[in-house]
Amino acid sequence: MFKTLINALKVEQLRKRIIYTFWILVVVRLGCQLPIPGIDVSQVQEYLQSVVGSSYSFIDSFTGGSFLSMSVFALSVTPYITASIIMQLLTIAIPALEEMHRDGEDGKKKMNQITRYVSVGLAILESAGLAIGFSRQGALGDSGIFTILTIIVTLTAGSTIVMWLGDRISDKGIGNGISIILLINIVSRMPADFANLYEMFVKGEDTVKAIIAVCIIVAVVIGTTILVIILQDAERRIPVQYSKKMQGRKMAGGQSSYIPLKVNTAGVIPVIFASSLLSVPSIVINLFSMQIGTTGQKILQGMNQNYWFNPEYPLASVGLIIYIFLNVVFAYFYTSITFNPMEVANNMKKSGGFVPGIRPGKPTQDYLNKILNYIVLIGVIGLVIVALIPVFFNGVFKADVSFGGTSLIIIVGVILETMKQIESQMLVRNYSGFLND
Repeated sequence: MFKTLINALKVEQLRKRIIYTFWILVVVRLGCQLPIPGIDVSQVQEYLQSVVGSSYSFIDSFTGGSFLSMSVFALSVTPYITASIIMQLLTIAIPALEEMHRDGEDGKKKMNQITRYVSVGLAILESAGLAIGFSRQGALGDSGIFTILTIIVTLTAGSTIVMWLGDRISDKGIGNGISIILLINIVSRMPADFANLYEMFVKGEDTVKAIIAVCIIVAVVIGTTILVIILQDAERRIPVQYSKKMQGRKMAGGQSSYIPLKVNTAGVIPVIFASSLLSVPSIVINLFSMQIGTTGQKILQGMNQNYWFNPEYPLASVGLIIYIFLNVVFAYFYTSITFNPMEVANNMKKSGGFVPGIRPGKPTQDYLNKILNYIVLIGVIGLVIVALIPVFFNGVFKADVSFGGTSLIIIVGVILETMKQIESQMLVRNYSGFLND
């Protein structure tokens, strides 16, 4: 990875793209430090923690700490991520969107444009909900309509600017703009998290206990990172053989290839869906000031990740089981959207391809379905293990950190994808130089 980056810096065009990306990220981080006027940050943090519960650290990690401090970029890329997921789900429900999705580069541009509009709409809704909630809880210095409108406009504009900056990275930088911004936000929170771990388990302890604590922390982080890399790179390759056919006076075809099926086909989408769904009841109850009894409080505790693996709250295991179940359901559901075995089987049949030992058409579709169901189950088991590692240490040892398995999956995935893009740009440059010679 470092060798690729060093080689890229030697190329003037790529060096300019990397420097351009760097300054865009500096602007993003500066925007995360600018507070919104008229807000009492301490009251805002208390309110958000009571409303969002354990999910606030998850959201705060995605926004680089700006959500909890309610800065100008508090919403960051979260509306865009939500809008992208919504558009992917609507693609299978609305035929016009499905046709647009298949319409090559032009269709992709139209889909991206619609996604941006949906992102702005979601940013307005989210900022309005936050502003009204702050007003009801007395977290604003002035609860007048002007202050509320200022918060809505500021948060919406901040989210739109972040989305625009992401597009600039994609066009003039190293690519993967939104993903790069998400990556830098997550990484920016990690020093504070390690400092918290140091304060909790190392500082003030005797030398032996401190060394053991450091070794355990390092081992968990490295072990989780290795597991994430394995999970991200693992794939099942389905061999495909193409039959020979006569073209003019020559025989063409006969090549062998493969279909790469990623084990973690859905990425972090199931974790995001499951975490968001479990936090909805708590958000609704707090926003509308609904009164619930003792039973309702226990149910909400079960949905809160802070109580999972905590011996003092055994009933929270029910929420953990629901969380695992939702991950499995969303993994299969999202995979069914992004990969269509029937379409793949039909395309193979039209191009004269077949899986050795499997007849083309319906048998190939059934075979792909069988393999897909098997690897999705393995992938979601690995995903749940990675996602629950920080939750386990939080419940048992109170090691509360904003980054976790989900964040590491995003970090590893974005870094690997960015390195591949840089390598491909270097490869294109080498080919261009060869042709120019």
